[in-house]
Amino acid sequence: MRKETLAIGETYHIFSKSIAEFVIFNNKKEYLRMKQSIKYYQREKPDIKFSKFTKNECAMKDFPSDKEKLASIIAYCLMPTHFHLVLKQLKQDGISIFMAKLLNSYSRYFNIRHNRKGPLWETEFKNVLVKTDEQLLHLTRYIHLNPVTTYLVDKAEDWSFSSYQEYLSKSCDDEKISEYDQILNITPDLYKKFVEDNVSYQRELAKLKLLYC
Repeated sequence: MRKETLAIGETYHIFSKSIAEFVIFNNKKEYLRMKQSIKYYQREKPDIKFSKFTKNECAMKDFPSDKEKLASIIAYCLMPTHFHLVLKQLKQDGISIFMAKLLNSYSRYFNIRHNRKGPLWETEFKNVLVKTDEQLLHLTRYIHLNPVTTYLVDKAEDWSFSSYQEYLSKSCDDEKISEYDQILNITPDLYKKFVEDNVSYQRELAKLKLLYC
């Protein structure tokens, strides 16, 4: 269990990356596997096995109640070598339990799929406390722009492996993972403008970071 105690009711930016920037999501199937895992493992005690869930997501289509969840997923973005999550902890050690299950499950899947052995992740995971609503709003923009910042796509909405399409109300209910409605009071149109207005700035910031790191 993680030495640092994360508090119930608090929101955290969770970040995990692969060893030596190893590509851990090589295709749509692997991205989908991680999305399914995120949705599945947020439940403390899922009522069906994961193998059954991956074949029939409708069996757990509806969002579980807070009593059933270890953590609430506010936003996410999967990248080729790492991923970001914004999580609100709902139970004692909920995020640590959720992340342990998530990382271990994907490691087993990936290693079997690629005939590989050994650890996949650089560290357990990193976390930063989100203290204000304004910080949370800017954080979601930052992670949703990750694929644009790294030139994987020109527009954030073209990246299928983040919660951005959910924020714009462009994803099917069955595919939704994030629950932000009760936390962020912003319409899809205003949020889209808020994100797109920052593309150039975030790309320039990324270039400066490379120069001085």
